[in-house]
Amino acid sequence: MTRLLLSVSILLFVGGLWFTTTNAFTFIKGYGLYKVNEVKRETVAPVEQPASEDTIEESDPLYTERPKQGELIGELYIPRLQATLPIYHGTDEDELERGVGHFLGSVLPGEPDNSVLSGHRDTVFRKLGQVGEQDELIVTTTAGKFTYKINKVRIVDEDDRTVIVPKPRATLTVTTCYPFQFVGSAPERYVLIAHLVKSDLSVKFGPQVG
Repeated sequence: MTRLLLSVSILLFVGGLWFTTTNAFTFIKGYGLYKVNEVKRETVAPVEQPASEDTIEESDPLYTERPKQGELIGELYIPRLQATLPIYHGTDEDELERGVGHFLGSVLPGEPDNSVLSGHRDTVFRKLGQVGEQDELIVTTTAGKFTYKINKVRIVDEDDRTVIVPKPRATLTVTTCYPFQFVGSAPERYVLIAHLVKSDLSVKFGPQVG
């Protein structure tokens, strides 16, 4: 019995010694690798992280000031008609009697999104029916000269509000009453939808005095 207990004690002692030395070796090896990697991290220059979208500077706005209602903001040139028309900020009767009106709820010409212009079919836009797809519309404002190309012509109901909805790219929407020869209040609208194809910020609009 004594011999059996002695044998068991020896086995336990040897097993414990093996387990202890193995763990100690693993710990020493792991600690050594940690220190080596730590030295490497200290000697390698940190990698510069790319700037996030929040740090990217936005381009300067086209317009430093927003116009007041009734103000002359530019001119619309229609090459197909060889016509140059004044643009006023607003689409009340006061603005439409003097020229083309710019819808107050839309962006200004040249800006991203949908810039909407309107005019009377019996004055400034009486020949607008001759203008169609692939024709150009050129708007000059205090911000620059903006060339749009018509890519769609629509005829919609007078209550259709889709002509003033936001657009994913710089768009010019031009509307007038339709049919052109209709007597009385026309029931529809003739709509030209054009996308911005060129911007020239070196050309500025300035009202002539005198």
